[in-house]
Amino acid sequence: MNTSLNRRQFVVGATAALFAGSLRAQSADKITLGLIGCGKRGQWIANLFKKNGNYDIVACYDYFQDRVDAFGEKFAIPAERRHIGLSGYKKMLDGKVDAIVIESPPYFHPMHAADAVAAGKHVYVAKPVAVDVPGCQSIAESGKQATAKKRVFLVDFQTRSNEFYQKAVKRVHEGAIGKITFGEARYHCGQTPSRQGESGNESERRLRQWNFDKVLSGDIITEQNVHTIDVMNWIMQRPPLHVIGSGGRKVRMLGDCWDHFSLLYQYPDDVAVVFTSKQYNDGASDYGIIVDIFGTQGRISTKYGGNVIMLGKDKEYISGQTGDIFQAGVVNNIATFHKMITAGDYSNPTVAPSVQSNILTIMGRTAAYERRLVTWDEISKCTKRLDPKLTGLKA
Repeated sequence: MNTSLNRRQFVVGATAALFAGSLRAQSADKITLGLIGCGKRGQWIANLFKKNGNYDIVACYDYFQDRVDAFGEKFAIPAERRHIGLSGYKKMLDGKVDAIVIESPPYFHPMHAADAVAAGKHVYVAKPVAVDVPGCQSIAESGKQATAKKRVFLVDFQTRSNEFYQKAVKRVHEGAIGKITFGEARYHCGQTPSRQGESGNESERRLRQWNFDKVLSGDIITEQNVHTIDVMNWIMQRPPLHVIGSGGRKVRMLGDCWDHFSLLYQYPDDVAVVFTSKQYNDGASDYGIIVDIFGTQGRISTKYGGNVIMLGKDKEYISGQTGDIFQAGVVNNIATFHKMITAGDYSNPTVAPSVQSNILTIMGRTAAYERRLVTWDEISKCTKRLDPKLTGLKA
Protein backbone atom coordinates (compact mmCIF):
# COMPACT_ATOMS: atom_id res chain seq x y z
CA MET A 1 0.00 0.00 0.00
CA ASN A 2 2.80 2.43 0.93
CA THR A 3 4.75 1.43 -2.18
CA SER A 4 1.69 2.05 -4.37
CA LEU A 5 1.07 5.41 -2.71
CA ASN A 6 4.69 6.43 -3.05
CA ARG A 7 4.67 5.52 -6.73
CA ARG A 8 1.46 7.47 -7.23
CA GLN A 9 2.90 10.50 -5.44
CA PHE A 10 6.04 10.24 -7.55
CA VAL A 11 4.06 10.13 -10.81
CA VAL A 12 1.83 13.05 -9.79
CA GLY A 13 4.82 15.07 -8.60
CA ALA A 14 6.83 14.31 -11.72
CA THR A 15 3.88 15.21 -13.95
CA ALA A 16 3.34 18.49 -12.10
CA ALA A 17 7.02 19.33 -12.37
CA LEU A 18 7.02 18.51 -16.08
CA PHE A 19 3.92 20.66 -16.63
CA ALA A 20 5.42 23.55 -14.66
CA GLY A 21 8.62 23.25 -16.66
CA SER A 22 6.62 23.27 -19.87
CA LEU A 23 4.82 26.43 -18.79
CA ARG A 24 8.10 28.11 -17.93
CA ALA A 25 9.54 27.15 -21.31
CA GLN A 26 6.39 28.36 -23.06
CA SER A 27 6.38 31.70 -21.24
CA ALA A 28 10.04 32.16 -22.14
CA ASP A 29 9.28 31.83 -25.85
CA LYS A 30 9.05 35.02 -27.87
CA ILE A 31 5.74 36.18 -29.29
CA THR A 32 5.73 35.72 -33.06
CA LEU A 33 4.51 38.72 -35.05
CA GLY A 34 3.11 39.35 -38.48
CA LEU A 35 3.13 42.97 -39.64
CA ILE A 36 0.53 44.55 -41.92
CA GLY A 37 1.85 47.66 -43.66
CA CYS A 38 5.55 47.68 -44.56
CA GLY A 39 6.01 51.37 -45.30
CA LYS A 40 8.06 53.89 -43.34
CA ARG A 41 5.92 53.71 -40.19
CA GLY A 42 5.75 49.91 -40.38
CA GLN A 43 9.54 49.58 -40.53
CA TRP A 44 9.96 52.09 -37.70
CA ILE A 45 7.63 50.30 -35.32
CA ALA A 46 9.02 46.87 -36.30
CA ASN A 47 12.42 48.11 -35.11
CA LEU A 48 10.89 48.96 -31.73
CA PHE A 49 9.24 45.54 -31.42
CA LYS A 50 12.60 43.94 -32.24
CA LYS A 51 14.46 46.10 -29.70
CA ASN A 52 11.98 45.07 -27.01
CA GLY A 53 13.49 41.59 -27.18
CA ASN A 54 10.29 39.64 -26.55
CA TYR A 55 9.09 39.40 -30.14
CA ASP A 56 10.09 37.63 -33.36
CA ILE A 57 8.89 39.20 -36.60
CA VAL A 58 8.25 36.18 -38.82
CA ALA A 59 5.86 37.39 -41.55
CA CYS A 60 4.84 40.59 -43.30
CA TYR A 61 2.24 41.96 -45.69
CA ASP A 62 1.88 45.02 -47.90
CA TYR A 63 0.04 45.61 -51.15
CA PHE A 64 3.32 46.51 -52.87
CA GLN A 65 6.04 43.99 -53.68
CA ASP A 66 8.89 46.49 -53.33
CA ARG A 67 7.81 47.47 -49.84
CA VAL A 68 7.31 43.94 -48.61
CA ASP A 69 10.69 42.89 -50.04
CA ALA A 70 12.50 45.83 -48.44
CA PHE A 71 10.89 44.97 -45.13
CA GLY A 72 11.56 41.27 -45.56
CA GLU A 73 15.23 41.82 -46.31
CA LYS A 74 15.65 44.11 -43.33
CA PHE A 75 14.03 41.69 -40.87
CA ALA A 76 15.22 38.42 -42.47
CA ILE A 77 11.76 37.18 -43.43
CA PRO A 78 11.76 34.37 -46.02
CA ALA A 79 10.19 35.12 -49.40
CA GLU A 80 7.36 32.62 -48.78
CA ARG A 81 6.28 34.60 -45.71
CA ARG A 82 6.08 37.91 -47.55
CA HIS A 83 2.57 38.54 -48.82
CA ILE A 84 1.18 41.09 -51.29
CA GLY A 85 -2.06 42.14 -53.02
CA LEU A 86 -5.30 43.31 -51.40
CA SER A 87 -6.05 39.97 -49.75
CA GLY A 88 -2.50 38.72 -49.18
CA TYR A 89 -2.69 39.45 -45.45
CA LYS A 90 -5.13 36.55 -45.09
CA LYS A 91 -2.35 34.11 -45.99
CA MET A 92 -0.35 35.56 -43.13
CA LEU A 93 -3.29 35.08 -40.76
CA ASP A 94 -3.40 31.41 -41.78
CA GLY A 95 0.24 31.04 -40.78
CA LYS A 96 1.83 30.48 -37.39
CA VAL A 97 1.88 33.94 -35.86
CA ASP A 98 0.72 34.82 -32.36
CA ALA A 99 -0.03 38.49 -32.98
CA ILE A 100 -0.66 40.98 -35.76
CA VAL A 101 0.61 44.57 -35.87
CA ILE A 102 -1.58 46.77 -38.09
CA GLU A 103 0.12 49.77 -39.75
CA SER A 104 -1.89 49.86 -42.97
CA PRO A 105 -3.80 52.93 -44.23
CA PRO A 106 -6.56 53.69 -41.65
CA TYR A 107 -9.37 52.82 -44.08
CA PHE A 108 -8.30 49.16 -43.85
CA HIS A 109 -7.85 48.96 -40.06
CA PRO A 110 -11.36 47.64 -39.21
CA MET A 111 -11.18 44.87 -41.82
CA HIS A 112 -7.63 43.84 -40.94
CA ALA A 113 -8.41 43.87 -37.20
CA ALA A 114 -11.65 41.90 -37.54
CA ASP A 115 -10.00 39.22 -39.66
CA ALA A 116 -7.03 38.99 -37.29
CA VAL A 117 -9.30 38.51 -34.26
CA ALA A 118 -11.37 35.93 -36.15
CA ALA A 119 -8.14 34.05 -36.87
CA GLY A 120 -7.37 33.97 -33.13
CA LYS A 121 -4.52 36.50 -33.15
CA HIS A 122 -3.60 39.18 -30.63
CA VAL A 123 -3.91 42.62 -32.26
CA TYR A 124 -1.84 45.79 -31.97
CA VAL A 125 -3.37 48.55 -34.12
CA ALA A 126 -2.23 52.08 -34.91
CA LYS A 127 -4.43 55.11 -34.53
CA PRO A 128 -6.80 56.15 -36.00
CA VAL A 129 -8.79 52.96 -35.72
CA ALA A 130 -11.13 53.82 -38.61
CA VAL A 131 -12.21 56.54 -41.04
CA ASP A 132 -15.99 56.27 -40.58
CA VAL A 133 -18.46 55.42 -37.80
CA PRO A 134 -19.27 51.88 -39.03
CA GLY A 135 -15.51 51.23 -39.03
CA CYS A 136 -15.29 52.48 -35.44
CA GLN A 137 -18.16 50.22 -34.45
CA SER A 138 -16.37 47.31 -36.13
CA ILE A 139 -13.26 48.01 -34.03
CA ALA A 140 -15.40 48.10 -30.89
CA GLU A 141 -16.87 44.72 -31.81
CA SER A 142 -13.42 43.30 -32.58
CA GLY A 143 -12.29 44.39 -29.13
CA LYS A 144 -15.21 42.55 -27.55
CA GLN A 145 -14.55 39.47 -29.66
CA ALA A 146 -10.88 39.54 -28.70
CA THR A 147 -11.81 39.55 -25.01
CA ALA A 148 -14.23 36.67 -25.56
CA LYS A 149 -11.53 34.70 -27.39
CA LYS A 150 -8.95 35.52 -24.69
CA ARG A 151 -6.86 37.67 -26.97
CA VAL A 152 -5.24 41.06 -26.41
CA PHE A 153 -6.35 44.04 -28.50
CA LEU A 154 -4.33 47.24 -27.99
CA VAL A 155 -4.74 50.64 -29.68
CA ASP A 156 -1.46 52.55 -29.87
CA PHE A 157 -2.07 56.03 -28.37
CA GLN A 158 1.17 57.38 -26.90
CA THR A 159 -0.28 60.03 -24.57
CA ARG A 160 -2.37 57.62 -22.51
CA SER A 161 0.74 55.61 -21.63
CA ASN A 162 2.67 58.65 -20.38
CA GLU A 163 2.99 59.00 -16.60
CA PHE A 164 2.66 62.81 -16.53
CA TYR A 165 -0.47 62.80 -18.66
CA GLN A 166 -1.87 60.07 -16.41
CA LYS A 167 -1.12 61.90 -13.15
CA ALA A 168 -2.42 65.27 -14.34
CA VAL A 169 -5.64 63.93 -15.88
CA LYS A 170 -6.31 61.78 -12.82
CA ARG A 171 -6.16 64.83 -10.54
CA VAL A 172 -8.51 66.76 -12.83
CA HIS A 173 -10.99 63.89 -12.62
CA GLU A 174 -10.64 63.98 -8.84
CA GLY A 175 -11.69 67.65 -8.81
CA ALA A 176 -8.30 69.37 -8.45
CA ILE A 177 -9.18 72.23 -10.84
CA GLY A 178 -12.79 72.56 -9.72
CA LYS A 179 -15.62 72.65 -12.23
CA ILE A 180 -14.50 72.82 -15.85
CA THR A 181 -15.49 76.11 -17.50
CA PHE A 182 -14.05 75.99 -21.04
CA GLY A 183 -11.15 74.71 -23.09
CA GLU A 184 -8.90 75.19 -26.09
CA ALA A 185 -7.33 72.41 -28.17
CA ARG A 186 -5.14 72.59 -31.23
CA TYR A 187 -2.96 70.59 -33.58
CA HIS A 188 -0.75 72.97 -35.55
CA CYS A 189 2.06 71.58 -37.69
CA GLY A 190 3.90 72.11 -40.94
CA GLN A 191 3.23 70.61 -44.32
CA THR A 192 3.63 66.85 -44.74
CA PRO A 193 6.38 66.00 -47.24
CA SER A 194 5.07 64.44 -50.46
CA ARG A 195 6.62 62.08 -52.96
CA GLN A 196 5.82 63.12 -56.52
CA GLY A 197 5.94 60.77 -59.48
CA GLU A 198 4.91 57.54 -57.74
CA SER A 199 4.52 54.63 -60.19
CA GLY A 200 1.43 52.53 -60.84
CA ASN A 201 -2.17 53.25 -61.78
CA GLU A 202 -4.22 55.94 -60.05
CA SER A 203 -5.41 53.68 -57.25
CA GLU A 204 -1.87 52.45 -56.57
CA ARG A 205 -0.56 56.01 -56.47
CA ARG A 206 -3.27 56.88 -53.94
CA LEU A 207 -2.31 53.85 -51.83
CA ARG A 208 1.34 54.88 -51.82
CA GLN A 209 0.42 58.38 -50.65
CA TRP A 210 -2.65 57.49 -48.61
CA ASN A 211 -2.07 60.25 -46.02
CA PHE A 212 -3.08 62.79 -48.69
CA ASP A 213 -6.34 60.96 -49.46
CA LYS A 214 -9.59 61.87 -47.61
CA VAL A 215 -11.06 58.39 -47.59
CA LEU A 216 -7.92 56.31 -47.05
CA SER A 217 -6.71 58.53 -44.18
CA GLY A 218 -9.93 60.04 -42.83
CA ASP A 219 -8.51 63.52 -43.55
CA ILE A 220 -6.06 65.30 -41.23
CA ILE A 221 -8.63 65.69 -38.45
CA THR A 222 -8.99 61.93 -38.09
CA GLU A 223 -5.55 60.71 -39.17
CA GLN A 224 -3.46 63.25 -37.23
CA ASN A 225 -5.64 65.50 -35.06
CA VAL A 226 -7.08 62.49 -33.23
CA HIS A 227 -4.07 62.84 -30.87
CA THR A 228 -5.38 66.19 -29.62
CA ILE A 229 -9.04 65.24 -29.65
CA ASP A 230 -8.28 62.05 -27.70
CA VAL A 231 -6.67 64.08 -24.89
CA MET A 232 -9.66 66.44 -24.91
CA ASN A 233 -11.99 63.45 -24.70
CA TRP A 234 -9.89 61.86 -21.95
CA ILE A 235 -10.05 64.98 -19.78
CA MET A 236 -13.73 65.72 -20.42
CA GLN A 237 -14.77 62.08 -19.70
CA ARG A 238 -17.90 62.28 -21.84
CA PRO A 239 -18.79 63.15 -25.42
CA PRO A 240 -19.99 66.65 -26.35
CA LEU A 241 -23.61 67.46 -27.10
CA HIS A 242 -22.82 68.81 -30.55
CA VAL A 243 -20.17 70.46 -32.71
CA ILE A 244 -20.17 73.17 -35.36
CA GLY A 245 -17.36 74.59 -37.48
CA SER A 246 -15.64 74.88 -40.81
CA GLY A 247 -12.34 74.38 -42.56
CA GLY A 248 -10.90 74.07 -45.99
CA ARG A 249 -7.98 73.71 -48.34
CA LYS A 250 -6.00 76.81 -49.26
CA VAL A 251 -2.37 75.69 -49.34
CA ARG A 252 -2.27 71.98 -50.02
CA MET A 253 -1.65 70.84 -53.60
CA LEU A 254 -1.43 67.04 -53.50
CA GLY A 255 -4.43 64.78 -52.83
CA ASP A 256 -7.80 65.98 -51.59
CA CYS A 257 -7.37 66.37 -47.80
CA TRP A 258 -8.04 69.72 -46.16
CA ASP A 259 -5.24 71.71 -44.57
CA HIS A 260 -7.17 73.41 -41.74
CA PHE A 261 -10.20 72.96 -39.45
CA SER A 262 -11.90 75.26 -36.90
CA LEU A 263 -14.52 73.74 -34.60
CA LEU A 264 -16.46 74.34 -31.40
CA TYR A 265 -17.36 71.26 -29.36
CA GLN A 266 -20.25 72.07 -27.00
CA TYR A 267 -20.41 70.05 -23.77
CA PRO A 268 -23.15 69.95 -21.12
CA ASP A 269 -23.29 72.65 -18.42
CA ASP A 270 -22.35 75.44 -20.85
CA VAL A 271 -18.81 74.16 -21.35
CA ALA A 272 -17.30 74.68 -24.80
CA VAL A 273 -13.94 73.58 -26.21
CA VAL A 274 -12.56 75.39 -29.25
CA PHE A 275 -10.47 73.21 -31.56
CA THR A 276 -8.23 74.41 -34.40
CA SER A 277 -5.97 72.51 -36.75
CA LYS A 278 -3.59 73.36 -39.54
CA GLN A 279 -1.13 71.34 -41.62
CA TYR A 280 0.88 73.75 -43.75
CA ASN A 281 3.95 75.98 -43.46
CA ASP A 282 3.15 79.55 -42.49
CA GLY A 283 6.49 80.78 -41.18
CA ALA A 284 5.32 80.57 -37.56
CA SER A 285 7.00 78.50 -34.87
CA ASP A 286 4.04 77.91 -32.54
CA TYR A 287 3.56 74.35 -33.69
CA GLY A 288 2.19 71.88 -31.19
CA ILE A 289 -0.32 69.29 -30.10
CA ILE A 290 -1.86 71.16 -27.19
CA VAL A 291 -4.91 70.93 -24.93
CA ASP A 292 -5.75 73.58 -22.30
CA ILE A 293 -8.75 72.96 -20.07
CA PHE A 294 -9.70 75.63 -17.54
CA GLY A 295 -11.60 75.13 -14.27
CA THR A 296 -12.98 77.31 -11.50
CA GLN A 297 -9.94 76.54 -9.32
CA GLY A 298 -7.14 75.77 -11.77
CA ARG A 299 -6.27 74.40 -15.17
CA ILE A 300 -4.51 71.61 -17.04
CA SER A 301 -2.21 72.31 -19.97
CA THR A 302 -0.75 69.47 -22.02
CA LYS A 303 1.71 69.59 -24.89
CA TYR A 304 2.68 66.45 -26.78
CA GLY A 305 6.47 66.29 -26.56
CA GLY A 306 6.52 69.28 -24.23
CA ASN A 307 5.39 70.10 -20.72
CA VAL A 308 2.28 68.75 -18.99
CA ILE A 309 1.10 71.05 -16.20
CA MET A 310 -1.76 70.83 -13.72
CA LEU A 311 -2.39 73.86 -11.49
CA GLY A 312 -4.95 73.00 -8.85
CA LYS A 313 -6.60 74.37 -5.76
CA ASP A 314 -4.55 74.81 -2.57
CA LYS A 315 -1.53 75.57 -4.77
CA GLU A 316 -1.29 71.97 -6.02
CA TYR A 317 1.17 71.73 -8.90
CA ILE A 318 2.06 68.86 -11.21
CA SER A 319 4.59 69.29 -14.00
CA GLY A 320 6.56 66.95 -16.24
CA GLN A 321 8.34 66.95 -19.58
CA THR A 322 6.96 64.34 -21.99
CA GLY A 323 10.14 64.45 -24.10
CA ASP A 324 10.28 61.92 -26.92
CA ILE A 325 6.70 60.78 -26.34
CA PHE A 326 6.28 59.83 -30.00
CA GLN A 327 8.72 56.95 -29.56
CA ALA A 328 8.63 56.49 -25.78
CA GLY A 329 4.85 56.07 -25.82
CA VAL A 330 5.08 53.34 -28.44
CA VAL A 331 7.86 51.62 -26.49
CA ASN A 332 5.57 51.64 -23.43
CA ASN A 333 2.67 50.23 -25.42
CA ILE A 334 4.81 47.47 -26.93
CA ALA A 335 5.91 46.45 -23.44
CA THR A 336 2.30 46.57 -22.21
CA PHE A 337 1.17 44.42 -25.14
CA HIS A 338 3.67 41.71 -24.18
CA LYS A 339 2.79 41.96 -20.49
CA MET A 340 -0.93 41.59 -21.16
CA ILE A 341 -0.41 38.58 -23.43
CA THR A 342 1.88 36.74 -21.03
CA ALA A 343 -0.27 37.63 -17.99
CA GLY A 344 -3.49 36.59 -19.71
CA ASP A 345 -5.03 40.05 -19.28
CA TYR A 346 -7.74 40.33 -21.91
CA SER A 347 -9.56 43.38 -20.49
CA ASN A 348 -8.46 45.46 -23.52
CA PRO A 349 -9.08 48.88 -21.91
CA THR A 350 -7.71 50.97 -24.80
CA VAL A 351 -10.48 50.03 -27.24
CA ALA A 352 -13.55 51.94 -25.94
CA PRO A 353 -11.89 55.36 -25.40
CA SER A 354 -10.03 55.11 -28.72
CA VAL A 355 -13.28 54.39 -30.55
CA GLN A 356 -15.06 57.30 -28.88
CA SER A 357 -12.23 59.75 -29.64
CA ASN A 358 -12.16 58.54 -33.26
CA ILE A 359 -15.89 59.17 -33.60
CA LEU A 360 -15.39 62.70 -32.21
CA THR A 361 -13.01 63.43 -35.11
CA ILE A 362 -15.62 62.18 -37.59
CA MET A 363 -18.25 64.30 -35.82
CA GLY A 364 -16.09 67.41 -36.28
CA ARG A 365 -15.18 66.49 -39.84
CA THR A 366 -18.84 66.07 -40.77
CA ALA A 367 -19.76 69.43 -39.23
CA ALA A 368 -16.98 71.17 -41.16
CA TYR A 369 -17.61 69.42 -44.48
CA GLU A 370 -21.35 70.06 -44.37
CA ARG A 371 -21.23 73.45 -42.61
CA ARG A 372 -23.85 72.49 -40.04
CA LEU A 373 -24.35 71.51 -36.42
CA VAL A 374 -23.84 67.79 -35.80
CA THR A 375 -25.00 66.15 -32.57
CA TRP A 376 -23.37 63.26 -30.73
CA ASP A 377 -26.63 61.32 -30.90
CA GLU A 378 -26.70 61.70 -34.69
CA ILE A 379 -23.09 60.79 -35.38
CA SER A 380 -22.97 57.84 -33.00
CA LYS A 381 -25.79 56.24 -35.01
CA CYS A 382 -24.36 57.11 -38.43
CA THR A 383 -24.30 54.21 -40.91
CA LYS A 384 -22.56 56.01 -43.77
CA ARG A 385 -19.47 54.17 -45.03
CA LEU A 386 -16.71 55.89 -46.96
CA ASP A 387 -15.88 54.34 -50.31
CA PRO A 388 -12.35 54.86 -51.67
CA LYS A 389 -13.40 53.66 -55.13
CA LEU A 390 -10.17 51.76 -55.62
CA THR A 391 -10.18 50.09 -59.01
CA GLY A 392 -7.57 48.18 -60.96
CA LEU A 393 -5.85 46.73 -57.90
CA LYS A 394 -4.45 43.22 -57.65
CA ALA A 395 -6.38 40.84 -55.43
